[in-house]
Order: sequence, then C-alpha cells, then structure tokens
Amino acid sequence: MHVEVRGLDKHFGDFHAVKDVNFGITKGHLIGLLGPSGGGKTSILRMLAGLETPDSGEIIFHGTKVNNLPPQEREIGFVFQNYALFKHMTVYENIAFGLKVKKANKSAIQNRVAELVELTGLKGFEKRYPHQLSGGQRQRVAFARALAPEPQLLLLDEPFAAIDAKIRQELRAWLRELIERVGITSIFVTHDQAEAIEVADEIMIINQGRLEQKGTPWDIYKEPKTPFVATFVGQSTLIENASELKGFDNTDGNKAKALIRPEYIEVGNINEFKMASATELGIVKHLHFRGSEWLVEVEVNGHKLVTYRSLEKETLAPGQEIAVLVHRAYLFNDERSWIQENGLKEDPMPVFI
Repeated sequence: MHVEVRGLDKHFGDFHAVKDVNFGITKGHLIGLLGPSGGGKTSILRMLAGLETPDSGEIIFHGTKVNNLPPQEREIGFVFQNYALFKHMTVYENIAFGLKVKKANKSAIQNRVAELVELTGLKGFEKRYPHQLSGGQRQRVAFARALAPEPQLLLLDEPFAAIDAKIRQELRAWLRELIERVGITSIFVTHDQAEAIEVADEIMIINQGRLEQKGTPWDIYKEPKTPFVATFVGQSTLIENASELKGFDNTDGNKAKALIRPEYIEVGNINEFKMASATELGIVKHLHFRGSEWLVEVEVNGHKLVTYRSLEKETLAPGQEIAVLVHRAYLFNDERSWIQENGLKEDPMPVFI
C-alpha cells in the first residue's frame, strides 16, 4: 500500500472528530473522502498533511511512519479550498514557489513550470496575477503549484467548492484526466456525491468521525454496508416497516426498515405487468420532466416513492392509478442489514441502474 492509516484518532477539546479510522490506498489511485459537513473528512486530510497531530494511530507513506515528520518532509502537495495563491506573485511565480523553496536550479524551475503550464492549460497566462484570472484558472494554478515539487501524494480539500456549477463540471473531468496522466496518488475531500462518483477510483464514506465504508463508487452504490451509506449515497425512500410492502415480509422476527432507490421501482399501467401478485396500486402525485426521462412521484399505502419512467413509454398523469412493482430494497434492523429481492416475483427481473 502506498498510504496506510491505522487506528487514527483525534479530539478537539471535548469533540471526538476522528474515531479509530483504518484504511489503505494503492499507489496512483484517486480517493474521494465523502460525507456530511463536520463528519471528520478534513481532519483526516489535515493529519495526513501534517497540519494536525493525531492523538493516536499511525500514518504510513510508502512503508515509512510519518507521524513525527513536518509537512515539508512528507512529500505531499496540498490544494486548499480557497486556492491560497500568493496574490503578489504571477502565475509563473506561484507555480515556481515550491521549487525555489527546495532550492532547485533556475533551469530546472523553468523547465518544470513550462511543463506544468502546458499540462494545466495555462499557457499564455504566466505573467498574470491571481486577480486577473477566473476561478477555474486560479484553481488550475493551485493544482500546478501543488504538483511542481513532484510530491508522492496530492491532497485536495473540497477543490471545486468555490467554483460555479458549469466550471466545476468541466474541472472534474480535467482533474480525472490530469491525475491519470501524472499517475500521482490523490485524496480529495467532498460532500458532493456526484463529484465523488464521477471522479474517484474509490470512495471512503466518513460519518461522525468513523469510516463507514470504502470501495468503488459502483460497489458502494450497489451494496451499501450500513444504513447511513444507503441513505447518504443516491436517492432513496425510507419505509419504517418493510413488511408493509408486497414481497418484503421479514422472516427473522425483528422488524426491519426498508430503503428503496428509484431504479428498484417500476411503474406503469396495470396491463403492463405480468406479475400482478407482486405489484401495489399507487396514485401518481407529481411528474417531473428530466430531459431523457420522467421522474415520477407515486403514493403507495401512504408512502411516497420516487422512480423514473422512459419517455418512450406511455406518459402517465397526476392523479392516475397505476401499478407499482418494487424489485428490491435495502433492509436493516438493529442487528443487521441486507439487500432483499421482492419475494412475490415469478421470474428474476433485471436491476435498472
């Protein structure tokens, strides 16, 4: 493992910010730390950077424990949420700053800055100052400055938070491509699910100081390990008693709750379904046009479910009585959690993800 964290723990006064966190990261991977605000993501990142000291635990980079090393000796690059560019320095001077601190020779600095200016799409902006740049350009300068000393690990604290939505979307794709080209192990903090799913090789879900789950975006979405992950990642509806839904009677004697995602629900006219025994009757409450599909809100037995419907199928209408088939649900109780298929379906059905 390129990065290992063992038993990481951190208090800020009476607040327990990070609680016994353990993980490993493969070299060259881009990892997203995802979770709600105040969950401990940035505290973990700052301890990796050496900007905070853990109360206990070990931080290991390529086989060497770095707990007692200052930030400048950890071979890291750090991109701050607000860029933290030097306002009195040009783009060229900002990028060159870390190399000058390392006392690189003038020729090496010129070559490295020229390489990064080309790599980050900043050619022609070398003599401009930060106030003369757009938000996206300033963020690119921050990336280039962090990469200039050729760090072994790149840390990014909500790198796109201060950028408007359209530019943020463009920078996500750019960052993914940049990391792949450079091949540097990278960890970025975000509370934006779409950002983490689109950009990261793996996601670590952090909540209340604990690591809830680590895995690929697909694995975390398809097989959440905890109720928090199931509710936090993706859109879902919570049903307090799963047995109120057809086909989801709980047999272990302990009442289970159900989380149902839109893609696990199929809706339509009653004559569209062959498995009448597994369907519920519902009333269409709202329809939202989403360009490529309809988002349908439907009420079933007092519960509001949300799902999608293809534009190629017959259009539904608010107030219409329809059939609703829940293919699968994420069930959990005080003892365990599991994914359950609708037990009344006569034939296995595809999962529409």
